[in-house]
Amino acid sequence: MANKIRVDVVSAESAIYSGNAEMVFVTGSQGELGIAAQHTPLLTTIKPGQVRIQQADGLEHVFYISGGMLEVQPNVITILADTAVRAEDLDEAAALEARQSAEKALAEHKGEIEYSSVLAELAQTAARLRAIRQLKKTTRGTHGA
Repeated sequence: MANKIRVDVVSAESAIYSGNAEMVFVTGSQGELGIAAQHTPLLTTIKPGQVRIQQADGLEHVFYISGGMLEVQPNVITILADTAVRAEDLDEAAALEARQSAEKALAEHKGEIEYSSVLAELAQTAARLRAIRQLKKTTRGTHGA
């Protein structure tokens, strides 16, 4: 059990994932993080994007998060997300439509506050699309195995 770490992913709506893993990958405020058991304690904000949880049997869980907080203790990782969705539940067509809407609003921006909120929306939409594409790539790679 020394190579396992407990992982809990919780959003404002519900607990999304709880289980053991060998590695967790997430984008923190200072960049990409790969976390395993016995990692140095850490508390950081996390950027919108994907969280990948790798289990000992090779199974990988992928989630999209819209941001939040990450707490790492030697044997427990807690991800408190504003919004968390399993990657397989993401709707690519809706994400593409949201991106187009944000790009249109960006081209027509009227004020600084609107401009910054549109940029934030565009960043979240891009992160959601990256999570969808990563899931598709991962799924294609495991069907032949």
